[in-house]
Amino acid sequence: MPELRQNLATKEWVIIATERAHRPEEFRSESRGRGSRVEHSQQCPFCAGNERMSETVYLAGDQATSGKGGRLPSGDPASRGQAKWKVRAVKNRFPALVEGAAQPKTQGGLYRLLSGEGIHEVIIDSPSHCKHPALLSRREMEDLVEAYRERFKESAKRDKVSLTLIFKNHGEAAGTSLEHPHTQLVGSSVVPSGIRHRMDEAEKYFERNSRCVFCRMIEEECRQGARILSETEHFAAFVLFAALSPFHIWILPKRHTPSFGDITDHEADDFAAVLQGVLKKLDKGLDNPDYNYIIQSAPMDRGTTEAFHWYLSLVVRLNKTAGFELGSGMFINTTLPEESARYLNSVKV
Repeated sequence: MPELRQNLATKEWVIIATERAHRPEEFRSESRGRGSRVEHSQQCPFCAGNERMSETVYLAGDQATSGKGGRLPSGDPASRGQAKWKVRAVKNRFPALVEGAAQPKTQGGLYRLLSGEGIHEVIIDSPSHCKHPALLSRREMEDLVEAYRERFKESAKRDKVSLTLIFKNHGEAAGTSLEHPHTQLVGSSVVPSGIRHRMDEAEKYFERNSRCVFCRMIEEECRQGARILSETEHFAAFVLFAALSPFHIWILPKRHTPSFGDITDHEADDFAAVLQGVLKKLDKGLDNPDYNYIIQSAPMDRGTTEAFHWYLSLVVRLNKTAGFELGSGMFINTTLPEESARYLNSVKV
């Protein structure tokens, strides 16, 4: 029989449609295949050697300015493609939001109208045109996560940025427009209602129970074990009890912290290993499916809250959103989360 399940943290409901259930391995045939194996493209603005096509704001590599990475000074040879690099962040050529956006010339009247203030960057995962995160070495993945942290912290410093989102679109169904593996960062001057709702629900749970709801979820998932994909010293990865779609996965830090920017060096390396481990299982078990992942972190105006806990949400793009989902806001998942977890745990990488 079908089941209705609710996410404890977000209060979102999902229908587990067991009457038309898919076995997890059946989704292999619906994925997009292995993808490109081309190492370099002359036309790609993200490939090594084509750095002149975009403005570098961060570089990690042999000639980075400090530590694993850093901001490039104006005129640095690396910005002209003369230095080796491992991870590179550039300004988005077609940004959704921009710094110093002009005030709108028209008035909103009854409606609110603001300038499109913010930042929009692209974090290039690797110089290689075909090495998405599941194919990176352990050190390369650590460099990528370090870049995530550094760009997040840089965004959070901006006076007019209230929310920073780091997200990856992998594959056409996930919304990517360029094949070269990359991640995006958007710093927004407004906090959308969906994020506000998630924060409010977490605070309600804390007021009632004097506990962080995300910390409780980690404890419960590790206790039950049925949906756990990976548990390390610092992180737990699991298929959600109320997964919105097949293989909907969260990765949460065990240490309570609201902001991704507060992750320590040891935690960052552990996070890189856990995230890559999950991606490797998806890559092999589902034949490189399209997916999105998003790092959800507390908005800057919430400060250090005891109620919220940053996490990464990963959605594999196997289902299409249709009228029921759009009309109700409730998703239909045709695979039991426990079976999704069981299948991924059977994949050897």
